[in-house]
Amino acid sequence: MVKNIFSLLYSRQTSILSGAAIIMATMMVAKILGLVRDRLLAHVFPPDTIDIFWAAFRLPDLLFSIVIFGALSVAFIPVFTEHFESKGKEDAFALARSILNIFLTIFILAGILIYIFAPLIISTVISPGFSQEKQAQVVSLVRIIVFGQAILVLGSFFIGILQSFQRFIIPALAPVFYNLGIILGIIMFSKEWGITGAAYGVIIGALMHASIQLPLVWSLGFRFKFPFKFFHPGVKEIISLVSVRTVGLAAEQINETVGLALASLTSIGSVTYLTFAQHLQVVPIGLFGATLAQAALPVLSSERARGRIEEFKITLLTTTHQILFLTLPATAILIVIRIPVVRLIFGASQFDWEATVLTGLTVAYLAIGLVAQSVSLLFVRGFYAMKDTKTPVFVSFIVVSINIALSFYFIKFLKLDVWSIGAANSISAILSGILLFWTLHFKVGKFNLDQVFIPLGKMLMATIIMGVALYVPIKLLDQVIFDTTRTINLLILTSSSAIFALSVYVGLVWFLKVRELLTFADLIRRATKFQTKLKSQEIITPETGTV
Repeated sequence: MVKNIFSLLYSRQTSILSGAAIIMATMMVAKILGLVRDRLLAHVFPPDTIDIFWAAFRLPDLLFSIVIFGALSVAFIPVFTEHFESKGKEDAFALARSILNIFLTIFILAGILIYIFAPLIISTVISPGFSQEKQAQVVSLVRIIVFGQAILVLGSFFIGILQSFQRFIIPALAPVFYNLGIILGIIMFSKEWGITGAAYGVIIGALMHASIQLPLVWSLGFRFKFPFKFFHPGVKEIISLVSVRTVGLAAEQINETVGLALASLTSIGSVTYLTFAQHLQVVPIGLFGATLAQAALPVLSSERARGRIEEFKITLLTTTHQILFLTLPATAILIVIRIPVVRLIFGASQFDWEATVLTGLTVAYLAIGLVAQSVSLLFVRGFYAMKDTKTPVFVSFIVVSINIALSFYFIKFLKLDVWSIGAANSISAILSGILLFWTLHFKVGKFNLDQVFIPLGKMLMATIIMGVALYVPIKLLDQVIFDTTRTINLLILTSSSAIFALSVYVGLVWFLKVRELLTFADLIRRATKFQTKLKSQEIITPETGTV
């Protein structure tokens, strides 16, 4: 059993779908823990107190996304893969060490500036609608969380290295432990330190995030070496790619920051309502969009490096359809049963009916752009694999400007509630998906549009019928049979209606001969045989590093 477990954890996933399936399974656990974390927060603290935690998280997360996420998502994996294939493992690891040293140093220096200037930034940019007392609490939490994010830098680069070697299981488990750390902080420290306990949980989670990956990274041959070196021939290439993407990421982070600031100006608790709604919406995006896009990047990078442009196009289209197949029904479910889902997940003692309705409405408007956001993650990685970071940045500037303008207009001029920020996000997400697709369409020498839109049309038709099949029974049963004031009845109604609707969707895509149904059915069949295959696999060991 132990041998099988290690063989599974250290195994190499050779296809996009198998890699994505592994990431999806572990990310589901991470997302569930994330919702458990939110439920704990809603149970222990009122929405106006939770506002403090999410406002404090915004600034360190902004720094992390701009400095670190851009390097990993844009440049590190493609350039690391190219150096590994052309110059060998030692040269690739030397590049990884140099990049880690550079970006960790940058993050620490920026973190020190945040620590010093946090009061000014919080009062003017992050949460201008908060009282002075709440802003002071936000500042104290920022100074704790930024330390945890510095530790997270190390774990994030471990993820980049392992995914370059097509090892997806351990990197996918890292966010599970990160959320588990925050949950432990809430449970252990909230009674004594209040909402500050959740901030200490960020540090615990970051330590666990890095620690779980270290053994596998070590077994593959990566070593820390002293003295620290900051120069390598590949560094210049990564920096040039990152510098362009950083501008785009900065725009995206400004967009999220403006959304949070506008939410702080609407009503008490609106920052929490918006954040909780976003956490629900990103569950299917993370499970289906990010996982497939993430697993596709090393393959797309390898195909582009070898000049196999037709294979590149096939990989991109196939992965797009797989994302659509999974995210379209998820969109319908979130829109139709938004209130029951919010009640089940966040309906704690301190989360009242008004909070439930506003959060549910925000979820519905955010869900409209769910599919576009998911496929955009893949399209952007298609540009990254081609080492084109300028196009996604240009598109990002356009849609972010539109999103900020719409959000500001809805909140300041039309005086709409927090749900209008979700509506603005969806409009800009759909525009982003369209612009990215058409730009990529011409860049790769044009896709076969029939192959793109015919499967999309079939899945969209099945989704609309599924939505009706979900709406009708849940309304009838709610009024006639089930007393949904009881949690167990609400759970039975919601789950049974969702299962029925999904069955309708599967039946329709089977009737319409959507190929992705057979693809995922084959994946499930292979998963059931995985235990037998494990017994014949050679195990990765720290000595050999082989499969």
